[in-house]
Amino acid sequence: MIRTLVDSAFQTGYLSVASEGLIRQVLTTKIYQPEDLVMLADLWDAVRAGEVKREGSSDLTIEMLKKIQID
Repeated sequence: MIRTLVDSAFQTGYLSVASEGLIRQVLTTKIYQPEDLVMLADLWDAVRAGEVKREGSSDLTIEMLKKIQID
């Protein structure tokens, strides 16, 4: 699922609120592969660089990703 959401964000240039919510759900349930975290890191890099725009303004998803990468 993460691959599909990340691919969609790169194709459209936007990370929707709905996609971000689904990413949070996947991260919360801890049903992901190590390569999913790599893909998410690439997505957040693209967001920070302005290559992908976020519809939402909450940093909850980014904070969750940082915590998971540290753990």
